[in-house]
Amino acid sequence: MPLDNEILVRARDLRKRYGNHEAVRGVDFEIRRGEAFGFLGANGAGKSTTMRMIGCVSEPSGGHLEVFDLDPHTDGPAIRARLGVVPQDNTLDTMLTVFENLTVYAGYFGIKRREAKAKAAELLEFVQLSARANDQVNDLSGGMQRRLAIARSLINAPDLVLLDEPTTGLDPQARHLVWERLFQLKQQGVSILLTTHYMDEAEQLCDRLVVMDEGRIIAAGSPRELIDTYVTKEVVELRFAGRHTTALAELALELDGIGGQIEPLPDRILVYTDDAEDTAAALEARDIRPTSVLDRRATLEDVFLRLTGRALVEDEA
Repeated sequence: MPLDNEILVRARDLRKRYGNHEAVRGVDFEIRRGEAFGFLGANGAGKSTTMRMIGCVSEPSGGHLEVFDLDPHTDGPAIRARLGVVPQDNTLDTMLTVFENLTVYAGYFGIKRREAKAKAAELLEFVQLSARANDQVNDLSGGMQRRLAIARSLINAPDLVLLDEPTTGLDPQARHLVWERLFQLKQQGVSILLTTHYMDEAEQLCDRLVVMDEGRIIAAGSPRELIDTYVTKEVVELRFAGRHTTALAELALELDGIGGQIEPLPDRILVYTDDAEDTAAALEARDIRPTSVLDRRATLEDVFLRLTGRALVEDEA
């Protein structure tokens, strides 16, 4: 949880337009010191656009934005000096070694060479890359490069780290190592702002988050608060062998009154319920016999799909 109530980022009616397209449509949020804050949303929801405005690389088209009590329009350099940034695509210098990627980057912040070397060694130890210090970047795996990018973002001891899709494309082991390091940062009082498509990542890392859809914030709260507000405690997944989509939709009508909501999908039916055992008993009483039944706790992914729908969206903003 946040260490105190100091507000590092404050947005009110924040907007961003590109020509006739309004990518961010009047959002309000605050990010406090020592918390992990997340932006969730499908492609094109406005997450990355909002992140770029906070990072002072894209000016707002309207509304109010403060970062560290400063105005990004007039105080961009002062704000960027206190930020750590991990963009969605790694921007590591492939002409330099792992160690040099940190020490050279430190020079952009006016950090003296001796201090930069000491800090680089400390950060490589933090992300478990000390043994690869003299390797070329291209010799690292994707997960190692991501950890190096995180280490580089910390070279200036930032108050706030911006991470855009920090674990996209990583294998489970690499993802969990990144999560561990981000959790340690939060424990040290560093604030974290991340965008992610991974709902389990948001549940693991975020103290609070907002769900964005078409440039607007449609829900906000802690992961637990969102789950309690928008879905039931449990979800029962029912599969019926040999049933096609139309048949499942028809069968879903027979489940009316069981659970809080019935959602037919192309391959299964979801029953949102506060008691999976009661749901199983109700199915038996109606002589409805699925081929398989899976009951699980409701997750942030259930909330996200309930709020934004299941249609595939291709473009990001």
